[in-house]
Amino acid sequence: MSTQPLAVALISGGLDSMVSAAHAREAGFRLLALSVDYNQRHQIELAAARRIARELGAERHIVLPLDLSAFGGSALTADIEVPKNGVGEDIPVTYVPARNTIFLSLALGWAEAAGARDLFIGVNALDYSGYPDCRPEFIAAFEGLADLATKAGVEGHPFRIHAPLQHMTKADIAREAMRLGMDAGMSWSCYDPAPGGLHCGLCDSCRLRMKGFEEAGLPDPTRYATHP
Repeated sequence: MSTQPLAVALISGGLDSMVSAAHAREAGFRLLALSVDYNQRHQIELAAARRIARELGAERHIVLPLDLSAFGGSALTADIEVPKNGVGEDIPVTYVPARNTIFLSLALGWAEAAGARDLFIGVNALDYSGYPDCRPEFIAAFEGLADLATKAGVEGHPFRIHAPLQHMTKADIAREAMRLGMDAGMSWSCYDPAPGGLHCGLCDSCRLRMKGFEEAGLPDPTRYATHP
């Protein structure tokens, strides 16, 4: 039986979650990979999540169905147009209400059941779209909640929420993917996929991805339908 600790890594299929999970592997964790099929507009990201989980040697990969389109309230889960006019200062309509709270709660449940005490999530608070559930204070608060809400926590076995990309720019993350030997082309970022399996090139996520590779001075393996 392996003596390596076990971690649950949230893998959406995006570049950030791929690099975060690769950090877990580099740190010596065995991986349980969790992806959520929340009936998102960009379902293609789940195929990327499966590729990434295989590449990282996850011991198990669960793609959990949880239809958040029943709630709506986001351009990713309802019939609301995805903005294509550039990253603004306000929280955009691509924000999915409480998404990271929901996802971390699911990861926490699996971690406790599996005997894992470490969770990895690929949030960052520098080059991002301003989502409130990507901030360091949210991660710290959830870690405290995890210890209050679980049998393991109250019995003195605390959980650790790792957000290794928290203070990285997208350029930093692109460089990390290369350093870790991960093919960034496996990942998917676009919120509104174009025909032919192309990134649209204009949504916030595409713009941030494009900017990251450009600022890192690295070739961008992404196929875009258009450039801004």
